[in-house]
Amino acid sequence: MSDNETALTRAEKGGLARAENMSKEERSASARKAAEARWSADLPQASHDGPLQIGDALLVAAVLPNGKRLLSQGTVLQAIGRSRTPKAGTGGFSTVDGLPFFLQAETLKPFISEELMMSTTPILFRLKSGQKTVGYDAMLLPMVCEVYLKLRDACLEKEKPEERRIPKQYEKSIKACDQLMRGLARRGIIALVDDATGYRADQIKEDVLRVIAEYMSPRLVTLAARFRPEFFEAVYRLHGWEYRRGTTQHPQYTGKFITKYIYEPLPPGVLEEMKERLPKNENGNRRSQLWRTLSEGTGIPHLDKQINDVMLMMELSDSKSDFERMFERKFGKQLQLRLQLLAEFKGITG
Repeated sequence: MSDNETALTRAEKGGLARAENMSKEERSASARKAAEARWSADLPQASHDGPLQIGDALLVAAVLPNGKRLLSQGTVLQAIGRSRTPKAGTGGFSTVDGLPFFLQAETLKPFISEELMMSTTPILFRLKSGQKTVGYDAMLLPMVCEVYLKLRDACLEKEKPEERRIPKQYEKSIKACDQLMRGLARRGIIALVDDATGYRADQIKEDVLRVIAEYMSPRLVTLAARFRPEFFEAVYRLHGWEYRRGTTQHPQYTGKFITKYIYEPLPPGVLEEMKERLPKNENGNRRSQLWRTLSEGTGIPHLDKQINDVMLMMELSDSKSDFERMFERKFGKQLQLRLQLLAEFKGITG
């Protein structure tokens, strides 16, 4: 045995001895400290997250920058009929034989596949909001459901009629897993049929064109200006520029600012249609403001709300970075969905 191995063994023995001499409160404090150390490490942050409805269950889904699909531990537990938080003393990270606490029962182990064993490692990450979360690979959910349903099948297939009963402690989870698998099957077959028939593509096209028609005016509206001097004054303040009341000539960047924070959050296709209706001339100018192409019934009210929301964020921000963080929290997910739908729409229409 090497010196390093000897030292490691002594350290391990010392750790075990200390643990044995600890009170219950001291062991809890030690566990909390270890958990805090894990949380203090740099955690991956989801690039996308949102609610996922499967049957009656509502889960929190997320995607990491590396493409890993995750479901939050709490919502997975709730979906399979377990307590949303682990029992006291088990902890969200505890494993036995590589299995999380909700699969450790000896009764379940005969039905656990090697693939499932490889998917049970909890993953610490942050949601887009920054909230710390424990998650599992999304593929864990159907595999866990299969474990409980295989247990049910095994119980019902026993030779003796008096033995054909499901253990009472698993009834709730088996019922929840059965409903989840039915919900997954329904979502799966609908998606397959829509993709195979091209229905999803037609639906996206119809939805985008319908929204564009609602938002656009057949002629340029003659309403009063929508961007008040206070709006430009706030933009100038965020960028550290001197603002002179009454000026109508603004830095070129203000146009890009308006496009990014006012026009882009409008529904997919609307900004593109606005630009199509008011193209730039050879000097790079348009004959009127883009917002004048919007309809008075739908487009203009949405525009005014977006301007007011952005105005409030600018007023609450001490710097441009403050404003950008606030804007991302409120509109980031919406903009991602817009880009995805717009990409699909462009692919459909060519």
